[in-house]
Amino acid sequence: MTTAPSILVVDDDVPLRTHLVRAFSDRGWEARGAATAEQAIEVAAEASPEHAVVDLRIGSDSGLTVVRDLMRIDATTRIVVLTGYGSIATATRAVRLGAIDYLTKPADCDDLIAALRQSEDPLDLSDGESPLTLAEAEWEHINRVLTDCGGNVTHAAAKLGIHRRSLQRKLQRPPKR
Repeated sequence: MTTAPSILVVDDDVPLRTHLVRAFSDRGWEARGAATAEQAIEVAAEASPEHAVVDLRIGSDSGLTVVRDLMRIDATTRIVVLTGYGSIATATRAVRLGAIDYLTKPADCDDLIAALRQSEDPLDLSDGESPLTLAEAEWEHINRVLTDCGGNVTHAAAKLGIHRRSLQRKLQRPPKR
């Protein structure tokens, strides 16, 4: 008799968290949800999950703190960080703290399961995914800075060290994959 894999979904977005918990349960997983960082740590302390999906921003808390705390509870927990926008810096930090992958929303349950079950070898690129192009990396960086500036193009342009009009032109042309 095999036991169902356990997963903890940590996200303050109630509809998304509910959907993911239900989707994992429908696929035979023992799924639990947590809306806050404190709640996630309480749930994990009771029964450490084998897997976890952690949103990068949980209200005013950082999902990176949750990743760190989950790894302190059980270093074998396989964690995927989920976020509304990608950033190379936060992806790197998440992996250094113990996450095995970093996905941007929208990601469905099947994407998360694939990430959670990926090869243990971080250099295994057999999934066919090619690295980001320079244009894609630039696009991600620009959008991260713009988000950090609350959507203020003038402020973002100043932080990026480019003219406001140049930034507006770049924002009108997303990179092609």
